Amino acid sequence: MTSLRDRAYQELRRRILTIELAPGVRLVERDLAADLEVSRIPLREALRLLEADGLVLQVPHRGALVAPFGPADVRDLFDVREALEALAARLTAERRDEAGLARLRERLAAARAATAAGDEAGIAAANAGFHADIVELAANPLLSGLMRPLEARTHWLFRLTAQRDPAQQCAEHEELYEAIAAGDVEKTAALAHEHVASGRETSLRLAEQWAHLDVDPAAVAAKRRRKRTGPALPG
Repeated sequence: MTSLRDRAYQELRRRILTIELAPGVRLVERDLAADLEVSRIPLREALRLLEADGLVLQVPHRGALVAPFGPADVRDLFDVREALEALAARLTAERRDEAGLARLRERLAAARAATAAGDEAGIAAANAGFHADIVELAANPLLSGLMRPLEARTHWLFRLTAQRDPAQQCAEHEELYEAIAAGDVEKTAALAHEHVASGRETSLRLAEQWAHLDVDPAAVAAKRRRKRTGPALPG
């Protein structure tokens, strides 16, 4: 049975990852508790889990807000992903099996379908899932533990950078899959690094447009905003 904490966590996580709750938005416990029909205790536990995911920022004596996600945050995320995702892809190519390859093919099919439909949320979910599957299929618990805190932020990145060419991302994922399926370890690692790195400059340029994300967390928290959604992101 799903606990109240888990239900609140999953729903708030969904709202944050789909930008229903945008970066920088104040999270008012009283309003959220009423909206989610939970007491403040499971809500606070859910917020702590989201903080561990890097999606919520707790400001001492002020409360919580959806974490800002500006250019510096994007740069830091790419620095880590370029190194660790190349390693994950290398290990996946070494340890590939048919079950794992089938999972990756399912992600690719989902991404193609979402791209054809122009479904930005579906594209983000499928692409982030493809990367997460490669980490899991690497079968290295230490690596998985290091990457787990990045999964939500990677999904967030894909959603916030929906202006990037989804067809190109699909093509790059398919090329990466072919290298994994062939067991070409060196090519897989090189493609994985190149694929992640190729999104850096575009993502940083888009991040510069998110002017409302460059916030003083204490100032945002002090505003005690009660809206469930923030200002629309630039299109």
